[in-house]
Amino acid sequence: MIGSSLILQTATRFLVPLLLLFAVFLLLRGHNEPGGGFIAGLVASGAFALHMFAFDASSTRKLMGVESQLLMGSGLMLALVSGVVGMVLKGQPFLSSQWWTLNVPGIGELKLSTPLFFDIGVFLVVIGVVTTIMLSLAKVEE
Repeated sequence: MIGSSLILQTATRFLVPLLLLFAVFLLLRGHNEPGGGFIAGLVASGAFALHMFAFDASSTRKLMGVESQLLMGSGLMLALVSGVVGMVLKGQPFLSSQWWTLNVPGIGELKLSTPLFFDIGVFLVVIGVVTTIMLSLAKVEE
């Protein structure tokens, strides 16, 4: 990309993986403590925005590996399905929390819940919306 500095490109190569890892940390921490799908999605979107500023929109699309509209749709479906699980399985109201414990060899107990899946859905929707807007603005600029 013309005008992008070598320093920004080099720093971006180190910062993007760290920001994405931090986003996953915020996502997994969020249903018990501050954080969650929304802020994790914003951090991940910020990583993609940094990449787009350092390089270009086409390389950022390649880095994402999936269309942002697909992220929006799948995230919305996951959030919706997580709300319906309690209704279908136990006749509880929409968005009632359900918890499961899995025994994973070598790790131990792994607790899964519908709030976690809802947060993952929100995470995907936020990344999808922000990157769609960001990449659309970059397309107008080109």
